[in-house]
Amino acid sequence: MFVHVTSAANAPRIRRSGIRAAGSGQGGLRGVYCFPVLPSYTLTHQWLRELARFGSRGGIVAVHVRLDDDQLVLVGRYTDRTRDAQATVPAAEAVRRIAALDDPRGWEVFVPRAIGPREVHRIRTAPQGVGWRYQPDAHGVRPCTCFGCRIRGGYGARRLRERMPHPLDGPPPPARVLLARVAAAGEPGDPAVLREVLHWFGTRRRGPLSQLTGLAAHPDPSVREELVWAVVRWSTPGVAELLDGLAEDPHADVREAVEAVRESP
Repeated sequence: MFVHVTSAANAPRIRRSGIRAAGSGQGGLRGVYCFPVLPSYTLTHQWLRELARFGSRGGIVAVHVRLDDDQLVLVGRYTDRTRDAQATVPAAEAVRRIAALDDPRGWEVFVPRAIGPREVHRIRTAPQGVGWRYQPDAHGVRPCTCFGCRIRGGYGARRLRERMPHPLDGPPPPARVLLARVAAAGEPGDPAVLREVLHWFGTRRRGPLSQLTGLAAHPDPSVREELVWAVVRWSTPGVAELLDGLAEDPHADVREAVEAVRESP
């Protein structure tokens, strides 16, 4: 038996036609995320509070699902997904692996298909405060409020940023100031200074691309990699051509950065 948590507004559709394969899993597969039913109610529903942070319609409900023991699923920790490290095993083996763990928090099971209505055992309400809010063991840990970690519109996000401002938070310096720092960094330029400048450029929607393309030939690969992340969201003409060139970079980190930004939505 597995549990899939979803918005209460989806319950009528799930009773009628099952669970859509709306989740995106390892390797680009589409399917349904769930978790085995364990003796611990809190562990079984550990993902509820985390998913509720991103909004729900009518609260979160728990959908109990029965799968054949030989149904192939992906199992692993959520951090394994990006490394293609989740294992493909039968559903019964996935339950055995998770039940044997001392700490199964953060683990997940991914069914690479839709769930049919006959596989839905029951749908019931669940306490909305179960599970961890941000990540396992996050309680008592100072949250990071940097541009990359913070969630815009999240509960209490503005108060959190006001109470604990991050040194790399905006507003960014004007473009002319940043370009002056690039010029002052010399030739080829201090990598630490250039990475900081590119960080600030990465918070903008447009930028002086023609004055930064020279950094694509910087001898330090960390600068070239930071350049990828800085310009990826720009609407300035020429970004695609710059990324095409960096996709052929001799350093693997730079090539992987280009591949990652092209795969992200």
